[in-house]
Amino acid sequence: MDGFNLADIHEAIAGIDPDRDCIVWGERRFSWGDVTDRTRRLANHLSAAGLGCHTERSALAGWESGQDQLALYLYNGNEYLEGMLGGYKARCAPFNVNYRYVEDELLYLLDDAGASAIIYHAEFAPRLAAIRDRLPKLKVLLQVADSSGNALLDGAVDYEAALAAASPERPDLPLSGDDLYILYTGGTTGMPKGVLWRQHDIFMSALLPLPLVGNPPSTVDDVVAQAGAGGMRVLAAPPFMHGAAHWMAFLVWHSGGTVVIQRDTVRLDPDDIWATVERDKANMVGIVGDAFARPLIDQLRVKSYDLSSLFLLASGGAILSPPLKEELLELVPHLTIMDALGASETGRQGGNTANAAATVSSGTFSKDANSVILDEDRTGVVEWPSEAVGWLGQRGSVPLGYLGDPDKSRATFPVIDGVRYSTPGDRAQWVDADTYRCLGRDSVTINSGGEKIFAEEVESALKHHHDVVDAVVTGRPSERWGSEVVAIVSLRPGSTVTGADLNETAGRHLARFKLPKDFVFVDEVLRGPNGKADYRWAKATAADAGPAPA
Repeated sequence: MDGFNLADIHEAIAGIDPDRDCIVWGERRFSWGDVTDRTRRLANHLSAAGLGCHTERSALAGWESGQDQLALYLYNGNEYLEGMLGGYKARCAPFNVNYRYVEDELLYLLDDAGASAIIYHAEFAPRLAAIRDRLPKLKVLLQVADSSGNALLDGAVDYEAALAAASPERPDLPLSGDDLYILYTGGTTGMPKGVLWRQHDIFMSALLPLPLVGNPPSTVDDVVAQAGAGGMRVLAAPPFMHGAAHWMAFLVWHSGGTVVIQRDTVRLDPDDIWATVERDKANMVGIVGDAFARPLIDQLRVKSYDLSSLFLLASGGAILSPPLKEELLELVPHLTIMDALGASETGRQGGNTANAAATVSSGTFSKDANSVILDEDRTGVVEWPSEAVGWLGQRGSVPLGYLGDPDKSRATFPVIDGVRYSTPGDRAQWVDADTYRCLGRDSVTINSGGEKIFAEEVESALKHHHDVVDAVVTGRPSERWGSEVVAIVSLRPGSTVTGADLNETAGRHLARFKLPKDFVFVDEVLRGPNGKADYRWAKATAADAGPAPA
């Protein structure tokens, strides 16, 4: 056995009860049998175009792909998850595309990935038309109809027509645990990079159903056995192009459950989210930090919903600050909040659980079995009781490398004493033998007056003030400090809070030298659709506001 293949797992679970709900999206209902049929048809369409695996993993370096890459340029919907699963069944390698990218960014991503095929919503057809002639490997275009009314691009095929014309038989291909899962990083601090995982490794590191965490399966039958009774109904609110969202979808599938999708997949509509939980009896909702939590909380204060089915809210990808956790538990007392830590290059690394009976905190995590802290030079492991600040890392099932980038691959995935690690750039230190504090991404760390200040730590402290809707922190050149801490903050409408007021609140949680030297107040903090802060925008905004007064 060469490991678990995600398409094999889905096919096996579908055989238990093909009539069980697999995807629920408004009035649309797709059973496990429906999704199996549709993804087989998609796979056969891709295979008929000559796409698939051309070089097996054993003949490749960690930063190389021997498969055709399939771009998913889509909003949330059944087509996104079908695109992933159907791509795997054809032995293609699907990857995520940020639908907010402008032409130059989109061209960079699709060219970097060497995209052979694209599944895209019709809304994006004009943007794609402008760059398609500069994508030499592109062979297949599948256009998903939407309300835009855009006509098919030349050479494109309507997605539903392609499925209807394709064979419903399962493709006879040697699916492997070595087949690729690709996840492009967000690019908020640099150019996006394609993280290459073996499907077996991403399954073990990020997609194990909860009953099997700590007791990993040996065979597909082990996975099927725990999925027999059916799993939860889970609504992942962020875009599926964000790893945390489609990880949640595959997690619920691997437990035999149902993916629930809100009606409005273009913008965050908190009424739509809560109404979907009520209507479709979701047991779990996934969000990305404060950017999602704040509007959801505000909506609960103006309208009541039946949330009796909901027992778990999971957040990942950005800070979920303690004040917002407390508000959520006040409004939904039976809720458990799971603050999960992970990265595109590591999978699951730890968690922080809060409920009405537990003390609410943020920034500290119970470590995963394979989580480690590496020393400054990334040549050794920092063991408790050391409190040295090091690099948060992962061992065991980790990625192969970054697509097309051997140097970055070697730097991020070092081998120490024969063991391969993943260290994507987060700083951390031990709190005790089982708990660590994540200090934030090194690339947004501010060196001010000879001290290292972690942006996320300052952001979290500022959000303890009730009038702060959102905040992002960055550095700005300073003659006195070298780099000074600047906070870009959005406040509740009508608030008259000053920077001094915010520093008074933040000072209860931070040493004084970490407090912002200047504040820039904005109507809205710019974030991606995945809820992550755009630190390039923050740096430019701080620079445009000018240096702090002497």
